[in-house]
Amino acid sequence: MADNVRDLQPRTGGDTEKITINLGYVDLGHIDLLVQDGFYSNRTDFIRTAIRNQIERHADATRQSVARKSLDLGLRHFSRADLEAVRAAGQRLDIRVLGLASIAADVTPELARATIASISVLGALQASAAVKAALADRTR
Repeated sequence: MADNVRDLQPRTGGDTEKITINLGYVDLGHIDLLVQDGFYSNRTDFIRTAIRNQIERHADATRQSVARKSLDLGLRHFSRADLEAVRAAGQRLDIRVLGLASIAADVTPELARATIASISVLGALQASAAVKAALADRTR
């Protein structure tokens, strides 16, 4: 029986980051009222929707900025093989990501320093603590 159980929705824990915001009591009460009246399923749903609406409102400006700053949009993963190929070619990377930049767990701090000239991430960087420390002076 257990082998036929499947999640109907994919889990999103790996592609989200928890943040804390401070709201006034009246604002929080307004959110609760909207949730209570069925406009939103919970506080998080309201806040996520409000953020997405603001992002959409400024979509043209952000599109232009992404292009101007030559940002990779979305998820960009760097494997050990990717970085070893960069090193073998005698090159270095300038990483610019809006979203999630991920450096594989088996990448050593030495390999990261040898291949990554600079790194700028608007969103989140997933890498080992040692790699993050090795790249600290190259992070913008």
